[in-house]
Amino acid sequence: MASIGSLVFCTDCGNLLEPNTGRKAHILCDVCGTKNKDSSSKVVVTTSKPNAFPSALRTRLRTDIQEVSESEKQTDATIMETCAKCGCEEVRYYTQQLRSADEGSTVFYTCPQCGNKWNTNN
Repeated sequence: MASIGSLVFCTDCGNLLEPNTGRKAHILCDVCGTKNKDSSSKVVVTTSKPNAFPSALRTRLRTDIQEVSESEKQTDATIMETCAKCGCEEVRYYTQQLRSADEGSTVFYTCPQCGNKWNTNN
């Protein structure tokens, strides 16, 4: 019988054997009738230390990680669109699907200078 992880196969025909529910030492193959030794009850536990697999990328990432606060994150994209209130030519925007899936999404604009907000349906 061959075992791969918790799967046990018949040594004669290769059939996947049912898991052994009792404390029997053998599992009988349903296809060919071969008596196979049960090795599935063996448990192998492996552990590794974080530095067991050195990586140049992992080392570099540890030294080059930059933390960004929530206030520094820019979640909206920018586009060349004129604000009707103050005339600013570059505004932030994001899109959201508010209507049914077969209709266009809604684009929400925000002016970074005056805070004016508006939206359009695509």
